[in-house]
Amino acid sequence: MSGVPVVEHHHADVSGGWLRAATFGAMDGLVTNIALIAGVGGGGVGHRTLVLTGVAGLVAGAISMGLGEYTSVRTQNDQISAELAKERHELEVNPDGEAAELAAAWTARGLPTHLAEEIAAVLRDHPEQALRIHAQEELGVVPDELPSPWVAAASSFVCFSIGALIPLLPYLLGSDSLWLALAVGGLGLFTAGAVVATFTANPWWSSGLRQLALGGLAAAITYGIGTLIGVGVS
Repeated sequence: MSGVPVVEHHHADVSGGWLRAATFGAMDGLVTNIALIAGVGGGGVGHRTLVLTGVAGLVAGAISMGLGEYTSVRTQNDQISAELAKERHELEVNPDGEAAELAAAWTARGLPTHLAEEIAAVLRDHPEQALRIHAQEELGVVPDELPSPWVAAASSFVCFSIGALIPLLPYLLGSDSLWLALAVGGLGLFTAGAVVATFTANPWWSSGLRQLALGGLAAAITYGIGTLIGVGVS
């Protein structure tokens, strides 16, 4: 509209693939090694065995998370590419039908019929823009903004490693206290939850407490199982 000032604003990157992978990786690393250390510690193993178990869990989990993220994002992108190829073919062989389909979708959402048909007709003569709009309308994706499987894999690998390292730090620094390790891990969970909240509209303390509660539940379960097994085999 003429005379109306343009106010610029910026959004966070919600389609790059790194935030979900990084968040999941960090939380999984924390919970996995906290629960693993609690379970093994509850079984009464020695310091060296516990550290070896935690390091093995860190390495194996980080590799698994990285490969899993790469495979899942790559598979998703391949599927989207296949669907985009179908849509591109339809736009080539039946442009009028695709334009009518687009206009009908917009009309169903409340856009005036003549305006929907006019916009769809303009897009019909610009195949790449038409493909982009059809992909957004029908698939819910932007063709040139698909997440990178390598970014997702690297984010998950690194963040899992960092998360899994936190409850191990007391042992690596010379402590023999299981409860200190679990307390440090709990602090890591709360901090990670609070940091994640900065990307959302949720209160930082609520997000932190939620992650702490979930991780605490996992640790309690594995500690109980470890204690039972330790008593049973002693």
